[in-house]
Amino acid sequence: MRPLSPLVVFLGAGGLVPFLCLAMAALFWGSLGPVTHIGVAVLAYGGCILSFLGAVHWGLALEQPAIVPAQGLGALNRRRLVLGVLPALFGWIAVYTGVVWSPRGGIVIEIVGFLAVLAAERAAYRKGALPPGYFPFRAVLTAIVIVCLAACLSAPLEAYTI
Repeated sequence: MRPLSPLVVFLGAGGLVPFLCLAMAALFWGSLGPVTHIGVAVLAYGGCILSFLGAVHWGLALEQPAIVPAQGLGALNRRRLVLGVLPALFGWIAVYTGVVWSPRGGIVIEIVGFLAVLAAERAAYRKGALPPGYFPFRAVLTAIVIVCLAACLSAPLEAYTI
């Protein structure tokens, strides 16, 4: 397995900082009482990251010289394009659910979204459709994200009011 560049590792790990900070805030401030807007903050960032994960797969599909060659898209690029859209949709549904109904409901939807992306990426990795080193690193990042989201679930979150 070829290692990822240090910049990729640095930026990927840096993307965890908001999750870690929000989880810590939810847990520690939550011990003092309900935490206002932390649930929405974690939902908003989680939705952004789910969208980013989808964009990775669009980038892999668009890496080809022509996105729609005369003979049509190959099966791999069709799957990549679909996987590129679904995480953003999942993130939007999670944020909307968290804002209009319950932050906990939205966080659960995001957890499911991260797990679904991980499962799809695992299948792609096993078929050799992802760059070497990408999936193991993403699996570690996703595990940390899910622990942070679960920590936020355990905090006393208040519903968002407009």
